[in-house]
Amino acid sequence: MKNDLKVKMGNGENVLGTFFEIGGNNAIECLGLAGLDFLIIDSEHGPFDVESAMGYIRTAELKQITPLVRVKNHERSSILKMLDIGAKGLIIPCIYTVEEVEKIIEYGKYYPVGNRGFFFGRAAGYGHDEIAKDVESYFSICNRETLLIPQCETVGCLENIEVIAALEGVDGIFVGPYDLSIDMGIPAQFDNPLFVEALDRIVKACKAAGKPAFIFTASAEVAKRYYEQGFTGVAVNTDVSVYINAYKNIVAEIRNK
Repeated sequence: MKNDLKVKMGNGENVLGTFFEIGGNNAIECLGLAGLDFLIIDSEHGPFDVESAMGYIRTAELKQITPLVRVKNHERSSILKMLDIGAKGLIIPCIYTVEEVEKIIEYGKYYPVGNRGFFFGRAAGYGHDEIAKDVESYFSICNRETLLIPQCETVGCLENIEVIAALEGVDGIFVGPYDLSIDMGIPAQFDNPLFVEALDRIVKACKAAGKPAFIFTASAEVAKRYYEQGFTGVAVNTDVSVYINAYKNIVAEIRNK
């Protein structure tokens, strides 16, 4: 049940991923072959739910790309089911308060950190793998290897970021730059000093808590800047956008446009 993404970050590596929107196991294989460290199966904006996500997680594991899931909301069932089917980490959207994050920890971490409902899911071989032989050890492994990563995309979350990042059971913070900038009243103004200051605050809070900060960008050039700013992980674009842009460039080159 080892989480390779955690290992890489623990070794001081910057990690790179993308959002998975296009669907299909072949697409997952291609992302793994491309050399990405992680992918985020998107069940918030994407069309996927638990059963389809489970198949994608299996394929990701075969191709050594760490499968994360952005859940649709922070309700118990959304968190519980995606962990039970083997997601190595969850991105949890639309967070405003410390209390919401405390509930996420309650739902997503086993005793003694939280109160996750007990189940030997597929990650434990449905109770037949070695890690399932001792319940307390199983709890400890799950709590250590599965990541709960609240998404900072509201002013409410930003205002509480130091407390949220420091909570036991929070394993990192993921910045949604579009929604955060919109909530700040500066839509997509990513070079606005207020937004840059907000990112610095988030990175500082994560570093103080000893936890990684992640962020989305559509640009490889900006991804490099985010690493320099102190982010550990960057999700670059969505697979559908990369696919479309690649073929648009081919079409333009062939037609000399």
